[in-house]
Formats: sequence, structure tokens, C-alpha cells
Amino acid sequence: MGKKTQLANPTSERKSLLLIYTGGTIGMIKDARTGQLKPFDFNRLLDEVPELHKFDLDIDSHAFDTPIDSSDMHPAIWLQLAHLIGFHYDAYDGFVILHGSDTMAFTASALSFLLENLGKPVVLTGSQLPIGTIRTDGKENLITAIEIAAASKNGKPLVPEVCVYFEYRLYRGNRTHKFNAEHFRAFQSPNYPLLAEAGIHLNYNEAAIATAPTKKLRVHTTLDPRVAVLKLFPGITPEVVDAMLGIKGLQALVLETFGSGNATTEAWFVDALEKAIKRGLLILNITQCAAGRVEQGRYQTSSQLKKIGVVGGSDMTTEAALSKLMFVLATTADKRKIPVVLRKSLRGEMTV
Repeated sequence: MGKKTQLANPTSERKSLLLIYTGGTIGMIKDARTGQLKPFDFNRLLDEVPELHKFDLDIDSHAFDTPIDSSDMHPAIWLQLAHLIGFHYDAYDGFVILHGSDTMAFTASALSFLLENLGKPVVLTGSQLPIGTIRTDGKENLITAIEIAAASKNGKPLVPEVCVYFEYRLYRGNRTHKFNAEHFRAFQSPNYPLLAEAGIHLNYNEAAIATAPTKKLRVHTTLDPRVAVLKLFPGITPEVVDAMLGIKGLQALVLETFGSGNATTEAWFVDALEKAIKRGLLILNITQCAAGRVEQGRYQTSSQLKKIGVVGGSDMTTEAALSKLMFVLATTADKRKIPVVLRKSLRGEMTV
């Protein structure tokens, strides 16, 4: 699965962190001979980020054998990451995952569901520029992510949840969305407040941070990837909808609707959804808007969805909705209970 490297001399007194490198822009350096970007060896991490020497921490690293581009991220890798954290959970005080930014919100959301009763920080971070470039945003993101993962109050972790740190802001992982491909501030969390903001001081919003659980960590080992996303648009045709609903083996669909959960009232559309639901397909209604929530029944254009059994997804992001469906499908034995589970906030991913 990967290799482990020790970045600091271990002591029994200092806090310890595990730094996990999956791939992505942050781990790239420019080859002096070819000028191309390539993954750097984690043995050289201290050369690229000498500031790590200043931490009074023991930091180990674990790198995947083959770095994974963010676009190649897959549910099987989410399960590997969850297993890795579970395996090392008792040995470390926190975890930092270096990850490509394009699918970081998906991974953060999935891990939040897979790591039930998480009581330690799992901080995902990355960068828009490789860590080997002069203007990289990767160094600050990495350094502060480590500081957050090690932060404690009264002997307990300050942020015991899966989160994303990017450009001076800490977000709940399953509330994030990448909205900008060019700016350093690449992420937003429009429906949930920041967990922390970095300036001269690291200011934590303790009221927004999850409460540490009293139960033991439970690492889930299965996901059901038989899901899809259908984004509505004006003029969508029956052929498009039927093609999506007719995917062989499909178990659940994220339906991205307009505004507060609205869709066309055309009879063919409602009939197609109703037939799919009657044959067992789960349909979860998520708004296309970056902010706000689905309120099925607020307008006539959403009341028919509620009537035929479409499940309202409140203010979940598409990333959270998709990974939640994969999780709930795989872990709920009685399929009749799935709509009830979907309406519950399992890891703070939605407002209920």
C-alpha cells in the first residue's frame, strides 16, 4: 500500500502525527533535468519544508507506492485511507492527509462517514501550486494543517473530526466544495461556518466543531458505488432521464434540482421518477445552488417530488450526498430504512 518514513526523532513525551501522502499537486517538484513536475520522495520533505524541524512533534509519513492524481480518486482508495487511519489510530494523536484539491471534498466527505466515532483530527490539505515552486501555497497549508492536527485543549484534541484546511481556513470536510481552480482560496463551505481561521493567531470556532465521541472508533470497510448524479437543466429530454434511470444495477441517484429543490412538472418526468422509485431506486434531492437548502413542498414544482417518494437532502453538498449514499447503501441491512437514515445528520453533513 505504501511506505512509511520517519521525519523526526521519536520521544515518548511529544505528540505524534502521521502524515499521509496520496498524491496531488502539493507533492510535486520540478525535475532539474526535464523541467517536468514529478512526485517528490518523502525522505526529502524536510529539505523542501525545513520549518517542520521547528515543531515539537514526532512526525511520521506514509506515502502511497504510486501517487494518485486527484482525478483518479476512487471509493476503494477511501477505504484504504480509512483502514490506514484505523490501523494507526492508537499510535498517533492526529492525521494529516496530502491530497489533490480537485476531489478533496469527496474524500473528506467519504472519510467522515467511514470513520464513525472519530475522536482525533483528520486534516486534509493540498495546494494549487507544487511545494517545490517558490510561490507555492503548499508550505503554509501543510504547516498549519499539522499545527491543527496537533492542537489540544485540556488534554483533548481540539478538532476531533475530518476537516479540510486550505488558504488560512479550516472547514468541516463534508461541508466543503471546491469552487475555484485558479485562486489559492479554492474551497467554500457556504452552509456551515468555518471551524477555524488562521491569521496572526489560529482562531477556533469551538461552537462549530464536533464534540468528541465517548464511543470507540469504528472503521467501516464497505461502500456501494452503484450511484449516479443527474443534474437537471432547462430542456432536459426524456431520453436523457430514461438513460440515467435505466443504468443497469443503479441503486441510488443524486438529483441536482433548481433552487430549493424544484424540478420540471412535466408529466413524463414525474412519471419516470415515480416508476424508478417503485422498482427500488433511491433518489436524493440536492440543490444545484452553492448555498441554501432543499425544501420539498415549498413550491408546487417540488411538491410532486415529495409525493412520489424523492428524499429531500436539505443543505448537503453533492460530494457529501454522493458519499453518504454509498455509505448508507453498504451499511443499512433493511433497505426500507434507508430513506429515514438519509434524512438524519450522521456526521454533521446536513442541517436537520
